[in-house]
This record gives sequence, C-alpha cells and structure tokens, in this order.
Amino acid sequence: MSHNDYHFVSRWRVQSTIQEVSEILSNALDLPRWWPAVYLDVQQLEPGDEQGLDQVFSLHTKGWLPYTLRWQFRVTENRWPHGFSLQAWGDFVGQGVWALAQAGDWVNITYDWRIKADKPLLRTLSFILKPIFSANHRWAMRQGEKSLRLEVARRRAADPAAVPPPPGPTRPTPQLLLASATLATLLFSLWLLKRPQ
Repeated sequence: MSHNDYHFVSRWRVQSTIQEVSEILSNALDLPRWWPAVYLDVQQLEPGDEQGLDQVFSLHTKGWLPYTLRWQFRVTENRWPHGFSLQAWGDFVGQGVWALAQAGDWVNITYDWRIKADKPLLRTLSFILKPIFSANHRWAMRQGEKSLRLEVARRRAADPAAVPPPPGPTRPTPQLLLASATLATLLFSLWLLKRPQ
C-alpha cells in the first residue's frame, strides 16, 4: 500500500429497518440536509437507470480539518435494500461498498472505502499526515452515524421539529488554521531535510 492509499471500514448500528436505512443512504441529493457535517453540496450529473445504476453525482465535502474535497461518484451496483457500490474520482479515486443487514430491530451497516488521495495536498503530505487524514475520515463517519440516527428519529417523530438538527460542518478558527499551517510547515521541512539528495 503506497503512502497515499487508504482503506477504511466503518460500522454503524441503527435502530430502524433495512428498507428505511437503504432509502436514506441511497438518496445522494439529500445528504447535505441530513449529514451536513460532511456533505456541503451534492449535484446529480447523470440520472442512471430505474434501479439507480450509473447515477453520477458531484460532491463537495469536508471533515474537521480545514480543507474541502471535490469529487464525483458513479453507482456501479445496487443490491436494494442490502446496499450499493460506487466508483469515485476527483480529489481521490477508489471505490466504496455500503452493506446493510437487518438484525432484529436494528440495522448493521458497514461501509468499506478504498481510495487513493489524488488532491495535491493529500498526495504530497500523506506519507507524514496519514494518521491525521485517517482521524479526519473517522470523525466524518461518526458524524454520519449520529446524523443517520437523528434522521430516522425525525422521520418517525409525531413532531419532526422536536428532533435536534444533525451536527453541522466545523468552522475553522484562526487558531486551528494557524496550528494546521505550522504543523504542515514543520513536517514538510522535516521531510525536505531527510529526503535523499
């Protein structure tokens, strides 16, 4: 695995039905509403067929780190209601597989995400900052699980307005930006000193 390759496996558990969770996860255009901590904007580029195959979406996303990502994905497999697969390209390239299984009153959800970071910042600094970039992804997925639970509760509530809103995107503070820039500069300087001449 090269320094800019990433493999993440996220596991969620939500009290719901597999059909309800599948309906929520497979509606990409609705992601900014119920998972706003990560999905800033989603646009559909191609509608795909009646089963949702070959749909193409353009996304603008972020985590808690002070940078955003622009990428696209195509739905390559639909296993309704047990999940779907996608192929991604843009600031990173790779594939993701959502798998859902009913377990009594709960749905076990697994997301297997294999990507290569192609955004210049990520590609260049992955060899040093891989643990930080990985923590950023884990944070984003934790926000997704919280947001999905809130979305299920909102859909089932007699008064949806009584359900708290999902966590929103982080706002970079001057201190976070300064600390990030300082760390990146320090690590890049160390790399320049240690690389073969």
